[in-house]
Amino acid sequence: MLLRDGPAGLEVFMVVRHRQIDFAGGAMVFPGGRVDPADATLGDPFRIAAIREGFEESGILLARRGGVMLGAHDLPRDRPFPALLAEYGLSPATDALVHVAHWITPVDMPKRFDTHFFAAEAPVRQIARHDGGEAVAGRWLRPEEALRAAEEGRATLVFATRLNLMKLARHRRVADALAGAGPVVTVQPEPITGPDGTTWLRIPEEAGYGASLWRAATRPMAPRR
Repeated sequence: MLLRDGPAGLEVFMVVRHRQIDFAGGAMVFPGGRVDPADATLGDPFRIAAIREGFEESGILLARRGGVMLGAHDLPRDRPFPALLAEYGLSPATDALVHVAHWITPVDMPKRFDTHFFAAEAPVRQIARHDGGEAVAGRWLRPEEALRAAEEGRATLVFATRLNLMKLARHRRVADALAGAGPVVTVQPEPITGPDGTTWLRIPEEAGYGASLWRAATRPMAPRR
């Protein structure tokens, strides 16, 4: 989750996935992707993957040269990441990432993921641009704007993205969001059928999303208290 302080408050950069992608095609998501074997050669594989995938999908690169955070750049996104860093004398800024969430898809899902969410402040002189491949659109927006777009049917959000946007929306500034991340509790939603036949998802109350039961619907999605 790449964050910045905007005129009206905290903003997050989000991209829209290409509709031909088999998982969450067409959904609005945070930049990200899978861990590559080469990521482990550069440090913690989850943090390196977050930096690499964030760069590939947004153009924002959390890296330092000579101890100074990288500013405006025009680095190519299509080269092997270790080679790119070596060629330009860059070190991944893994310490700039705050671990904010850990989600595992329910056991009954046909395609499953084990996903770590990180948050970081985007370097002020870098310009975010979607890659035009896996991501077909990208923009900075306030978390509540993304949530409103989903409620009004103008955007699609998967469950984990929606709840993490709700958590971001509690904060007005990037520093507050990063400082208030709190301990990470693994979330693996458990499907539950209600008395009326509706499906709900149970998550740990201590994960900090404000409720433990959520209606399993794309829109609207309200907690049951």
